Amino acid sequence: MTQRIDLPALAPDFYEAMMGLEKAVHASGIDPTVLELVKIRASQINGCAFCLDMHSRDARKGGESQRRLDVLSAWREAPLFTDGEQAALALTEEATLIADAGVTEPVWDNAIKALGEDGVAQVLMAIVTINVWNRLAVSTRQDLPVED
Repeated sequence: MTQRIDLPALAPDFYEAMMGLEKAVHASGIDPTVLELVKIRASQINGCAFCLDMHSRDARKGGESQRRLDVLSAWREAPLFTDGEQAALALTEEATLIADAGVTEPVWDNAIKALGEDGVAQVLMAIVTINVWNRLAVSTRQDLPVED
């Protein structure tokens, strides 16, 4: 596939606004492990190879195990994730697939219980942000980096 357009060049103000949102997510205090898991899970659902590649690399650089990354799409069946990570992943799935049933009360209530209101706010903004990045990258056929 060939990249369709260069968004930063064609829409610099919008792209800069997205970068500001990304910076705010990172500055929010969200746990870096949870952040990468959220980004990877949303990117799996959205089929975004560019973001999967980037965030899997980032997660490994941050100390994430390959084993957990390998089973992330089946996290419910893998006893490798904390209660907080599970709550964030459930919220990620429902918010990413929002047209299916919205974010259900059990998922929301469990997220509040596991993460607290501040944590849910941080995770929700991370989910929203990665979903925008996924849609941009998939729509424009963002090129994967050449390096291994």
